[in-house]
Amino acid sequence: MRDKNVAGVLALFLGWVGVHRFYLGQVGRGILYAVFCWFPLFWLIALIDAIVLFSMDKDVFDLKYNKEAWQRQQQMAQRPDFQRNQPSHDFERRNYQHTPPPPMPKKQASRPNPYKQAGLDKFKDFDYAGAIADFNKSLEIAPKDIATHFNLACAYSLVEDKEAAFTHLDQAVQFGFKDVQKIKEHHALAYLRIQKEFEPFEENGFRIPPKTVENPTGPSSKDDLLASKPDLLDRLQKLAALREHGLLTEAEFVEERRKLMEG
Repeated sequence: MRDKNVAGVLALFLGWVGVHRFYLGQVGRGILYAVFCWFPLFWLIALIDAIVLFSMDKDVFDLKYNKEAWQRQQQMAQRPDFQRNQPSHDFERRNYQHTPPPPMPKKQASRPNPYKQAGLDKFKDFDYAGAIADFNKSLEIAPKDIATHFNLACAYSLVEDKEAAFTHLDQAVQFGFKDVQKIKEHHALAYLRIQKEFEPFEENGFRIPPKTVENPTGPSSKDDLLASKPDLLDRLQKLAALREHGLLTEAEFVEERRKLMEG
C-alpha cells in the first residue's frame, strides 16, 4: 500500500528522474521524467509534485493511488468479525435513532422495497451508477428513508457529484440522521470533505445553507414611479429619470409625456 509521505519524499529528492511516478504505479510518466530529466523544467515539476503530495488529504490519496487496497478493505468491511471491530467503517444499513423505539404491535406489512437491498449489493460490487439508480427507485417507495439518503450521498460522493451528494446528506440529517462523526470520517464522503462548500455545510449543522437574495436597488418599474405622486411636475421628472436610466426609449418617453399632458 503506497504512502503519500514516501511519495512526497521521492518526488522531492528523486522526482527529476521520475522515481515517485514509478512508485505511484504511473510507469509511463516515470519513463517520461527519466527521458527528459536533463531538462530544468522537470526539476520544477518534480518540486510541484512533492508539494501536492505532501498537502494531499490521505483519503483522497488512497482513493487515487491505493484503489485496489481500498476495495479489499471494503470487502473485508462486509465480514461480521470486521464489522464488530470497526463499526465506523460499516456501510450504513439502519435507520439512525438515539434510542430504539418501544415494541409495537404487528401491523400490516408495508410496501415491498427490493431496490434498497439491490442498491446495497451494487454498491458493494463498486457499481456506483447502478447503486444510485436503485437507491433513487427505493426513495420512490420510501422517500424519507434515512439510510437510503445517506447511502445515496456516499455513492454520489464516490462518483464526484457533489451537488447531489450534499442534497441527500442534507435530507438524511433533516429526517433524523444524528451520527455526525460518520459524516466527518466515512471514507466514501472524503470527496465532499475537501470541497469548499463543506465548511459552511458543517457550520450550518450539516444542512445546506439557505441562499441569500439581494434586494434590488433603484426604481422597480416605471408604473410604480409614475404612481408615487399625483402632481404633473413630479410625474414628468420621473419620466425623464426613467429615460436617463434606459428604462424608457425616446419614443416611449414622448408618448408617456403626451398622455400626461393630455390627462
